Amino acid sequence: MSDLMLLALLVGLFVVSHELLSHPLRGPLVARLGEKGFAVVYSLVALASFGGAVQLWRQMPKERLWDTPAGAYIPALAAMLVACIFFVGSVSAPNPAMMPGVKGEPKGLQRITRHPMMWSMAIWAGVHIMMTADPRTIVLASGVGVLALFGTVMQDGKKKAQNPAYAAHMARTSHFPFLAIVGGRQPWSAIWPGLVPVLGGLLLWFLILWAHPMLIGVPAAGWSYFQ
Repeated sequence: MSDLMLLALLVGLFVVSHELLSHPLRGPLVARLGEKGFAVVYSLVALASFGGAVQLWRQMPKERLWDTPAGAYIPALAAMLVACIFFVGSVSAPNPAMMPGVKGEPKGLQRITRHPMMWSMAIWAGVHIMMTADPRTIVLASGVGVLALFGTVMQDGKKKAQNPAYAAHMARTSHFPFLAIVGGRQPWSAIWPGLVPVLGGLLLWFLILWAHPMLIGVPAAGWSYFQ
């Protein structure tokens, strides 16, 4: 078996096990093991699959399937800035999609998408697939992207089944970014995510660009513009 095939199997195991443990298997396992026991099992499975995938990714040689156009660097930087703003926005306001019992009108990034964290991961995956053109990164990032976008659909279904009031939250928001604003379910003023997500996202974006060579071993695409 090639390293790339093994990497694909590990990434696939991570995605499938995450969805199974987060949805159909969570209830039975919590009933048998308790919340702490379930957390241990969940963490061990994630560490074995995703941790193993990352370790294998580090050991594999870097390749390129295509040459990234020079004009793609600025859009990639902009997309990663959006991803960072989405991520900070996802952790700076309580979100009914992530936390039980959260009520009230959608706030901040939730008015743009009810899954800002997952969309930040999906944007990260898309940017890295396009910019690296590296088979090992394509496999790893594709797994993250599929997990983020498919997981949100599963999450919406579970939340709606558990709490009928979540349907009202879904009706006021959109899965796809900005669709609720375009569709009139949120005002056009909602396109501004708030000062904390924007400033925090800018800081996170710059820190990622700066630390990328130390953490990954190569400069982030477009880092040369800041040097």
